Amino acid sequence: MEPVELAPGVYWVGAVDADVRDFHGYTTDRGATYNAYLVQGEKTALVDTVREPFFGEMLGRIKAILDPAKIDHVVVNHVEMDHSGALPLLLKQAPHASVTATGEGAKALHFHYRSDWPVREVQTGNTLSLGGKTLEFIEAAMLHWPDSMATFVREDGILLSNDAFGQHYASTERFDDEVSIEVIMDEAAKYFANILWPLSALIPGLLGELEAHDIEPRMIAPSHGVIWRSHPDLIVRRYKNWCKGLAEDRVLIVYDSMWGSTESMAHALAESLAQKGVDTRLVHARKTHYSDIAKEVLFAKILAVGSPTINGGIFPSVAQFLSYLKGLQPVKKKGVVFGSFGWSGEAIPSMNAELEAAGIELLDPGLGVTYVPGKDDLESCRKLGNRVAAAMRS
Repeated sequence: MEPVELAPGVYWVGAVDADVRDFHGYTTDRGATYNAYLVQGEKTALVDTVREPFFGEMLGRIKAILDPAKIDHVVVNHVEMDHSGALPLLLKQAPHASVTATGEGAKALHFHYRSDWPVREVQTGNTLSLGGKTLEFIEAAMLHWPDSMATFVREDGILLSNDAFGQHYASTERFDDEVSIEVIMDEAAKYFANILWPLSALIPGLLGELEAHDIEPRMIAPSHGVIWRSHPDLIVRRYKNWCKGLAEDRVLIVYDSMWGSTESMAHALAESLAQKGVDTRLVHARKTHYSDIAKEVLFAKILAVGSPTINGGIFPSVAQFLSYLKGLQPVKKKGVVFGSFGWSGEAIPSMNAELEAAGIELLDPGLGVTYVPGKDDLESCRKLGNRVAAAMRS
């Protein structure tokens, strides 16, 4: 691929990783991109780099525009190695370039690369004039590392938004209006749920900082995925809604089963909810990756979790999901648990404790069934479904 022009003098020069399927525990079934941006005025700045193995791909795109030795500045929006991994190699090609980052970014660069690069430390509102192009910096600490920031190209209204508003999606197309908006929004939701949800309380503050500094982006160019040139307002609205915990009138049932008993309970619960007209999704925890389940939780108001008791606790696949969910701290969710057990039933209180630790409000003490559910037990599952449906309506 050639470099892609976003505006006169502003180029995407990143890399496409169509083969990656795991991103530190997050499944990337559609691949990923590592977006780097070259901004040219009288001087030239490169904003972020790529993962180290993709350095050659990025360098080739830069060379199609100018000699890399003529790069004057490298802006590090985020030090995580999918953004900065190629930085040491790039600085060998651009030996006179200065490095710009937040104060925390300067520390993180030192600890990642044990370098003695001089780093210009910037704060929100600081600018860098390139002559005809002005870069303005907005700190975004803990979105999602302490060093994070965004860079705004003032003359063109382009927000280089770092990890905010991104998606893991590999494509030869670079813009949102060139691909399926349904697919991109699905990937954006998964990205938000798995990367930014634990930090969602900070996002309104970032959006407020943008408004306070008169930043109304006409284009949002994240560090991963396609660039929002036709729908920047749409993705910002979605982020605002997700931060508020707005969801659909949906129940998500996540379960696993040893010999089919908990599965029978899950289906009875789903049947009851469907009869009440409630949108219900069933997800098998062992057959669906926890990062995909997290996206489904984002869209549901109520989460029902089912597990048999094994070794005095929760079935491993369900326990893994609940542990992961606890780290995400979902907003404004309600929950209920159920499951089969032989003689002790510890999974029920343990799941309740995990949901409460995740900040989820319990609707019910939970339903446990001894061994194989009989007719009366399945009727109890349906009654639980009725109570959940009533909670949804209220």
